[in-house]
Amino acid sequence: MADDPADQQSTSRIEVTSRYFISKDDITEDFIRASGPGGQNVNKVSTAVQLRFNLNENETLPEDVKSRAARIAGSRLTQHGEIVLQADRYRTRERNRQDALERLLDLIRKATEKPKPRKATKPTLGSKKRRLDAKKQRGQLKKLRGRGGKLDD
Repeated sequence: MADDPADQQSTSRIEVTSRYFISKDDITEDFIRASGPGGQNVNKVSTAVQLRFNLNENETLPEDVKSRAARIAGSRLTQHGEIVLQADRYRTRERNRQDALERLLDLIRKATEKPKPRKATKPTLGSKKRRLDAKKQRGQLKKLRGRGGKLDD
């Protein structure tokens, strides 16, 4: 039953939320040497993972989720539309792979949440009065700087 198309489809995609998923084809992993202390393990073994998720080429996420994900990714987004995450927290490749993938999924989950619309509010009467008093005070101060300025009372 390993040739069942439903099984192959479920293994080639990663569930982000109950509504959204990403394809494993959109993710590439490169193993690199980790930085920092660790002796021979760090110097000899490439345990750190650099995960790349091609956001532009992804066809499973809607455009609004992609644009929010790009904004959340910030400097981790390349000019070619790839999100690059590096994980070197753990000593093993597998744990670093899981860490990088989980961080990517968290980023996309945050992008699936629609922002609350801003409710327009009016300034309170007290804030209006404080603003006008501050403007008057500032105007009086500037008047004193001028030629022979006198205070108006």
